[in-house]
Amino acid sequence: MNYGKKGVRAKQKALNSKSQKWGRKLALTCVKIMLAAVVGIGICGVAAGIGVFRGILSSTPTIRLSDVVAVGEATIVYDKEGNEIDQYVSTNSNRLSVGMDEIPDYMGKAFVAIEDERFYQHNGIDFKSILRAGYQFLKTGGEEAQGASTITQQLLKNTVFTDWTSEGNNKIKKIKRKIQEQYLALEITKYYSKDEILLRYMNAINLGQNTLGVESASLRYFGKHCSDLTISECAVIASITQNPSKYNPIRHPEENAKRRETCLKKMLELGFISQAQYDEAVADTDAVYERIGLYDIDYQEANATTGSYFSDAVYEQVKQDLILSGYNEAMAETLLTSGGLRVESTLDPKIQAILNEEYADPSNYPENVKWYLNYALTIISPDGTKNNFSKENMMTWFKENQNKKFNLIFSSQDDAYAAIDTYRSAMLAQLGVEDNADNYEETITMTPQPQSAMVIEEQSTGHIVAMIGGRGSKEGRRTLNRATSAKRLPGSTFKVVASYAPALDSAGKTLATVYNDAPFNYADGTPVRNWYKSGYRGIQNIRSAIRDSLNIIAVKNITVITPRLGYDYLLNFGFTTLTDGVQVGNEIKSDVNQSLALGGLTYGVTPYELTAAYAAIANGGTYVTPKLYTRVTDSDGNVILDNTNPPTRQVIKETTAFLLTSAMQDVVTSGTGGKVNFGGMAIAGKTGTTTGPTDAWFAGYTPYYTAATWTGYDNNVDLNNAEDGVSKTLWRKVMKRVHEDLPNTQFPVPSGIVQVAVCSQSGKLPIPGLCDGCVYTEYFAEGTEPTESCDVHYQGEICAYDGLPASPDCPFKYTGIATMPLVEDPALQQGSTVIINNPDGTQTVSTPNTRTQCQHDATFFANPDYEAVINQQQAEINARNAAAQQPQE
Repeated sequence: MNYGKKGVRAKQKALNSKSQKWGRKLALTCVKIMLAAVVGIGICGVAAGIGVFRGILSSTPTIRLSDVVAVGEATIVYDKEGNEIDQYVSTNSNRLSVGMDEIPDYMGKAFVAIEDERFYQHNGIDFKSILRAGYQFLKTGGEEAQGASTITQQLLKNTVFTDWTSEGNNKIKKIKRKIQEQYLALEITKYYSKDEILLRYMNAINLGQNTLGVESASLRYFGKHCSDLTISECAVIASITQNPSKYNPIRHPEENAKRRETCLKKMLELGFISQAQYDEAVADTDAVYERIGLYDIDYQEANATTGSYFSDAVYEQVKQDLILSGYNEAMAETLLTSGGLRVESTLDPKIQAILNEEYADPSNYPENVKWYLNYALTIISPDGTKNNFSKENMMTWFKENQNKKFNLIFSSQDDAYAAIDTYRSAMLAQLGVEDNADNYEETITMTPQPQSAMVIEEQSTGHIVAMIGGRGSKEGRRTLNRATSAKRLPGSTFKVVASYAPALDSAGKTLATVYNDAPFNYADGTPVRNWYKSGYRGIQNIRSAIRDSLNIIAVKNITVITPRLGYDYLLNFGFTTLTDGVQVGNEIKSDVNQSLALGGLTYGVTPYELTAAYAAIANGGTYVTPKLYTRVTDSDGNVILDNTNPPTRQVIKETTAFLLTSAMQDVVTSGTGGKVNFGGMAIAGKTGTTTGPTDAWFAGYTPYYTAATWTGYDNNVDLNNAEDGVSKTLWRKVMKRVHEDLPNTQFPVPSGIVQVAVCSQSGKLPIPGLCDGCVYTEYFAEGTEPTESCDVHYQGEICAYDGLPASPDCPFKYTGIATMPLVEDPALQQGSTVIINNPDGTQTVSTPNTRTQCQHDATFFANPDYEAVINQQQAEINARNAAAQQPQE
């Protein structure tokens, strides 16, 4: 630097230079402009940031603490004694909420220790944790992140911001949610206590194994309520929440153990537990995971049944009732599977246990179990095309190629698998696909046959106390429930409800009313056949027709009272599967016909509805709508559905119910249902077997319970003789055990019942000396007892040939007693002409005998050959008399 005179002058000259002066001014101006721009941009940025922040806050949902509750809670089903029997759970709904008094103090402390140690000090946001997490993030270059969310924030994430898992790598969404989360955490902490927040947190969090909340987790891992957990067990559960997969104590016990150790140390450090408690919990380390493992085995076995038929039926009934009360189907489903409902069912656990045991007992079925195959095959062609083959395709192929009688029923599972191999190979070859496991997919299900189902109802209340929808392993939830969904032909069980109940109740018939068990046709000319092989039993009253299950009498009776009356009564008895006109193919099908009396229906009925109908008879004629639950409440105890007093209606008179009961007692004591009798207890009921037979039933009741049992093949294959008796065997064995501790009692006799001696051949008052040997005492509803004398037995001149009252000029008359032909209702004449196929191949037209005198009248003697006919008839009389005198072996 030059500080001489010249140097100073040069400096002055430079300072006073105009060009340099303007240059400096310009530079200064630019600096000022740049500074102003920076400040402006900063201000705009801050303003924008404040605006964005305010925008984020303005979009934050407005909530109350009542909103900060985990949605999706399992519905619990209880039996009549208050025991839990099932849960209905959708995804993310296996939650059971509990109160703070049901959670051990150490559970909350364990969560605080491992998740948010300053929980009781901060205001919803832990700034120390935020700074620590930020420092760790910067230190590792973003490779490692530590959680800084408080328990309050985690609660919000599990209840309000439930879609956070869908954010993926979208940092903007994450930042926005984090700001809102922290803001709400501050707001919640202002107004609500830490204990309230902690309780909701413990009821909301995901704890692995499809459990949400500490109660569900405690039941899943330890098989007990969380109130019974030890410090050691609380630490296990608290250690799961940070990563429910990684720290799952069943799948990764070693990882959970590491975090559990950290939890226990922190609890000790924070003074939540004493040194002695810490030492005890540490000493339990190996044992606690061993307990979890052992319980998991029991849990898997206990839950392998995928629910019960009863709980499936409860689900369907509650769902339907929710819909009837105003919910749409989707809402009803959601409420049932994630609404936290409490369903008080009618299940009696003792009776259900008996039912389960008897249905699982192989001795109640024929020795050779058969198997019904349900098979589906998908073959994948080389080009990726999937070719599907159903069990129907399989059946068609076997019928066309190997066995015309093939029906998917196998005598062993090995035989079924052999058939599968044969069919699969054939289909692969047909498509030109190599036979290896990579080229096909198949679904195989085998169910034991014959199948069976049973429903037990307490008739006085309408409560279904037990139910089973099939024998063998249940394959899944809400699969085929034969007790409620399988419509099968009811056979002779319908004689009582379709034919005799309306006849006695409103058509003027009595148990003494008689019909002739003789050849008879339906209106279309088809003969009505009895279940016994040959012959007919002549005059029979309704009591004996019920006892011995006589088909012709039941059909004649409904013909007289009209099928429409029988159909209307059936509707009132609660049957919903009937039709009075539906198109099936090219035909219009209707159940309003004569075969209704024998259970000949378009679709059939379910054991559930048949039980309810017979329960109405057992209940004095009052039908109580059958129910599987009494009340449904929400998790707060508010009643959603109240079914404590189900609807009732009088379907038949009390006296009618008693008369039917009396006749059906004969079924059990001396009729077709003798095999169900277990002695002592009064039992009434009716057998039912359909043509084939394909379906076998017994529906009956005691003074306490009503039950209907069905047996048959799922694909309608005929039952053999041994299989035909399964329903009666199961009914007797189950009901005998059900009634073991109940007092033996008889059915009460209502007022309005009288007893009168009648002639069994006419149903009328007996004539002394004529009706001897045919007199018995019958019950009648007062006012329906007979007032006329017997018109079947006759005393006077009898024709020895015809056995009828003799005509004045009869050549064979003698004085004695005869049985007159029964003159039946005119409605029966149309169906009485029967074509009989004779052994020699000829046919005989049989018409009812309506004569009141023998044939030897004026018309007979007008025949020029009458003398030859008389001689022939005399020879026949002599032959009969000779045969009658032969000693009987």
